[in-house]
Amino acid sequence: MDTFFRFLYEFLGQFFGGFITIARAVGTAVVQIFDFRSYLKIINFYKKDFSGPEWIFTVIAILMMIIVIGGLAFILFLLVRKYIRFRKTLVEQEDLLEEVATLNNEVSSLVKEKEDILAMKVSHLGLKPGETDTMEIAPSGEEGEKKIDDNDEGKRFAKLNNIDKEFANYTIKNYNNSFTLPELVELFRNFAASQLKLYYTTEMIRIFVSALASTKLIILQGISGTGKTSLAYAWGKFLKHDSCVASVQPSWRDRTELFGYFNEFTKKFNETDVLKTIYEAGYTDDIFTVILDEMNIARVEYYFAEMLSILEMPNKDEWIVELVSSGWGNDPIKLMDGKLKISPNVWYIGTINNDDSTFMVTDKVYDRAMPIDINDKGEAFEPIDTPAQDINYSYIDKIFTEAIEQNQLSQEMLDKIEEMDNYVIKHFRIAFGNRIVAHMRKFVPVFVACGGKEVDGVDYFIARKILRKFEQLNISYIRDEIDGFIEFLDKNFGQGAMKECEEYLLRLKKLT
Repeated sequence: MDTFFRFLYEFLGQFFGGFITIARAVGTAVVQIFDFRSYLKIINFYKKDFSGPEWIFTVIAILMMIIVIGGLAFILFLLVRKYIRFRKTLVEQEDLLEEVATLNNEVSSLVKEKEDILAMKVSHLGLKPGETDTMEIAPSGEEGEKKIDDNDEGKRFAKLNNIDKEFANYTIKNYNNSFTLPELVELFRNFAASQLKLYYTTEMIRIFVSALASTKLIILQGISGTGKTSLAYAWGKFLKHDSCVASVQPSWRDRTELFGYFNEFTKKFNETDVLKTIYEAGYTDDIFTVILDEMNIARVEYYFAEMLSILEMPNKDEWIVELVSSGWGNDPIKLMDGKLKISPNVWYIGTINNDDSTFMVTDKVYDRAMPIDINDKGEAFEPIDTPAQDINYSYIDKIFTEAIEQNQLSQEMLDKIEEMDNYVIKHFRIAFGNRIVAHMRKFVPVFVACGGKEVDGVDYFIARKILRKFEQLNISYIRDEIDGFIEFLDKNFGQGAMKECEEYLLRLKKLT
């Protein structure tokens, strides 16, 4: 065993001795560089033989040594400062994550407190949560089908039951639409101008229609007074179905603000206009619009999280939201076991202002939506007098699908996008993701079908959906990379072809 310990000592001594030798060598080198006595000794030894020019060269040599030492010290300073900034960024991110976690815990506590207060109110009246007292529940119809009951007593969904009555004898209407996508763009643009005195460029309406084809959630953003809410409002008027305006409040913390909630005391469901609109849409083949006005005045991922997940599902039969935990026999016809199917003929259009009074919209929301920037007022023009239109959802969905199939992104463009993806990953550490690419494959073909150019559609989409992620980076670190990225875009897509992207990058560069 003694032999083994001697072996282990010598073996590990050989390994760690190397580190000790390196440390000594570095220390010896540093001492030698800054050994000013040795420098003076050498100069004193040779100074008797120096003439005037040789003293000049000696001074130059000393200055060069000082410059080298100063340069090394400056580089070391830059590295330390860069590390400190990087560490500061990480600490700030960790602080933000902790703040989000704290807020989530506070939300959970508030929800529990709300439930406890409701339970206390009910118990004070001698009831228990869930009891129906003397309330009678209407029986279900034969074979599981629900019948419309004119007696409102004991019903918990008053607004939805009224919709059942209103549409009791309703037959879905076929409007025999025949317009093309370019015609739809001009029809809407002329309607807004002639009937509402709202003026938008053809390009803006083309982008808006393409967004409708690519997602159910559209975000209109920009400075105040440029017509964000007006555009969504005009779309509802154009379709002969006024948009349902939900004015988001700072207190919105969960989905009950969007759909409503069941009051355990009154045994009634407090229905919102949004829920009413979604329910009514399920009876028709028309198009409906819900406006989330100033949607980021509260945290979008709190009150709209469930809808984001539902609308992401490829199978529309799975677009189901649970309003109550169980069904009553006299519940609305389209409510099955307390669950409601979300109608695909409803679009959700949010408007946001980016200022100190609002919350930042997270990637989770942006990745599932199509943001549209409205920063300029449209110039007035002489429109063709155009009335509102009756449009079937099934028809507009059909021409969207046909446009996506007939105007698929060219292989050349896909190759350029892949090259750009690799460039962005290498220089900015940001990747597109499959969701964004799939989204682009819908937006760009419809943009082309509406009369636009493929490269313009790709340009707008990338600027709004991908380059927006650069705002999360430390702009001062990527500032020098921006010029190279602009050169890459000009080289790969054509000089000035990616105008939206380049303008965005230049605005970003000015922020540093």
